[in-house]
Amino acid sequence: MEIKVTTIETNRTRPKDSDLGFGQVFTDHMFVMDYSEDKGWHDSRIEPYADFSVSPAAMVFHYGQAIFEGLKAFKTPDKKICLFRPRDNFKRMNRSATGMCIPNIDIDFVMDALKQLIRLEEKWIPETLGTSLYIRPTIIATDPFLGVRASLTYRFFIMLSSVGAYYAEGLNPVKIWVSKDHVRAAKGGVGEFKTAGNYAASLIASEKAKKEGYAQVLWLDAIERKYIEEVGAMNIFFLIDDELITPNLTGTILPGITRYSVINLAKKWGMNISERKISIDEVFLAHENGKLKEVFGSGTAAVISPVGEIRYGDKVISIGDGKPGETAMKFYTGLTDIQYGKAEDSENWIEVVD
Repeated sequence: MEIKVTTIETNRTRPKDSDLGFGQVFTDHMFVMDYSEDKGWHDSRIEPYADFSVSPAAMVFHYGQAIFEGLKAFKTPDKKICLFRPRDNFKRMNRSATGMCIPNIDIDFVMDALKQLIRLEEKWIPETLGTSLYIRPTIIATDPFLGVRASLTYRFFIMLSSVGAYYAEGLNPVKIWVSKDHVRAAKGGVGEFKTAGNYAASLIASEKAKKEGYAQVLWLDAIERKYIEEVGAMNIFFLIDDELITPNLTGTILPGITRYSVINLAKKWGMNISERKISIDEVFLAHENGKLKEVFGSGTAAVISPVGEIRYGDKVISIGDGKPGETAMKFYTGLTDIQYGKAEDSENWIEVVD
């Protein structure tokens, strides 16, 4: 499939790296293609970033067929543009698509389109450590139909955003709040897919947490309300004694690309890493016994986010001394050194935009 390219002249400049927040600065162009039953994916184009015109009856608005991904491009000291595990993101997107009755995409084609878009928008890639070009591929249902079924038409698009740190705290430990009254996902549902509705379902608890001064919600399982699942924007890890623990995937947890990367590095470094059930009671007991050494989250947006405080009902525990832990920093440095071309990519996670 050929990609039609329409560009615009622009005098817009990227904000200073120090002024970048997250998800607010968008580049000049985007990639778009459409799907219909008779044509499949078609009409692929790179065009100026602009609003879409869709019907008020588009099924995405009424029945929630929407999936997305998040990945990043980095500029290395020798000016190469590197993507971190991009094909894994698009494989996960196809898993989400299958789960949400959306047609799969051709990963090789989409990778070529993404690279072409990034080359066009190279000036938008910041170069300071901790900054990057955030990439948001998305698919929405576009059929103008009011009836419960899978849409027959879809739109796929990729937009780009120059970003700084996801959390205002940066690498300083964040505070997380355990939700006792709300659940994110149940087995047999769509919790393992990166679909928009999962995030909508998390908002009420997130707003409550923020009012209490907490950055994110830590979710428990939907059945027993005691087993830890994930944080709103990241997977979670606990270092208890010498065991690094992350909840195992049960169909309710998003299989994070950064999560896989942390597990891979932990095994490579000879660490005692476990993917298993872990209850909130185990975490609090480990803290009481002096065995809870570190807690940190992992995700594309924040990479590694140390956790300094957890609140569960009326109980509050503090982890560490207010600074990022040694283990969290080891993973942060290990991952970002690969991403920014400062360390050897022995895992073949980097794909260069030629």
